[in-house]
Amino acid sequence: MTAVRERVNLRRLAILLAGLFVLTGCQLDVVADVVVNPDGTGTIVVTVEADAELADEVPTIADELVLDDVRAAGWIVDGPNPTPEGGLLLTLNHDFEGKDEATNLLRSLGPPFNDPTIGRGQDGDSATNVARANLGLPDGFAAFADDDLQSALGGVPFAARLEEAGVDPSTSFNAELRVTLPGELVAEETNAEVLDDGTLQWNVPVDGTVLEASARSEQSPSTGGVWARPVATLALILLITWLGFMVIFIIYVAIARWRRSRRYRRRALP
Repeated sequence: MTAVRERVNLRRLAILLAGLFVLTGCQLDVVADVVVNPDGTGTIVVTVEADAELADEVPTIADELVLDDVRAAGWIVDGPNPTPEGGLLLTLNHDFEGKDEATNLLRSLGPPFNDPTIGRGQDGDSATNVARANLGLPDGFAAFADDDLQSALGGVPFAARLEEAGVDPSTSFNAELRVTLPGELVAEETNAEVLDDGTLQWNVPVDGTVLEASARSEQSPSTGGVWARPVATLALILLITWLGFMVIFIIYVAIARWRRSRRYRRRALP
């Protein structure tokens, strides 16, 4: 099979990998991991892994992926690197400064992570964190190809060969979305599996259905923060009291010196 050498964004990377993997009978696993820190900053890590069959069938795959535009968009690219099992692992990493940047980065991934949103609302020392997305491939592998790519290639890449082979996402594709939010989860607004370390995980459906993933957390001041404000208030009161005392003391000293000097002047008179 002749590989297509082109500059790819993340969506084009996905369809290229999917086409190569499924046409060689390989399994493709994609995980998007989002970590939101207590201050609203965070990191997105995307891992793409294929099994050993790909390395055997397409040994030049690492050279066929041109990721210059992905790097230019600020993603740190690691790989594709061989795994201990003989497969290949590609990792993309990008930090974000707030909810808007996080949302834009996630939306650049495209399917199966559809319409993702990272939200955050601040109210004094408290914050509300929200994560939402529509997960799935309702149009099968065609969901990976945007209009520009279809126009450039005259249709959905690999469509004829996929149809001929009878390949669909349920037999060759697996994806997960993982999100870590600070604070306490609001159970009635969260439909994720909660892992032992507190990470929220959604398994992306690949049977044509769509999962509306949602999560919400309420972030109150930490244990340290609970006593920090009263201590700061007390310190301010003590500072004001001390300043007031010092002002009174200085005035007292000034008056005492003035009275003393006045008595000395009277004694000095003939």
